[in-house]
Amino acid sequence: MNRRIKLANFYRYTARYVLLICGIMIFLFALISGAEPFTIKEIIKNSPNSFPWICFLLAVLIAWNNELLGGIIIILLGLSGAFFFSIWNNLFEFIFFLVLGIIIFGSFLF
Repeated sequence: MNRRIKLANFYRYTARYVLLICGIMIFLFALISGAEPFTIKEIIKNSPNSFPWICFLLAVLIAWNNELLGGIIIILLGLSGAFFFSIWNNLFEFIFFLVLGIIIFGSFLF
C-alpha cells in the first residue's frame, strides 16, 4: 500500500510541476513574442495574446489546491483546446498531441 501512495504522489507532483512550468513558459512566450522592439509599451499592447495562458495558470492553481475540481477544469480546457485548434488549424496532429499532453497531465490530478 505504501508503494501505491508513493507512486500516486509521484504522479501528482509530476503533473503539478510539468503543467506549471509549461504554462509559465508558454505564457512568457505569448507575452513577449509579438512585442518587436521589446519595450514595456509593446509588451502591454501584446498582452491579450497571453490571456488564455493566464486562464490556464489559474486552472493549475485551482488544481494545486483542489485536485479533483482542477483536474476536471484542466481536462475540459484541453478538450476545448483540441476542438478549437483542430477546427481552425491545418496542423491538427501537432496541436492535438500538444493538447493531449495537457489532458493526460490533468488526469494525473484525479
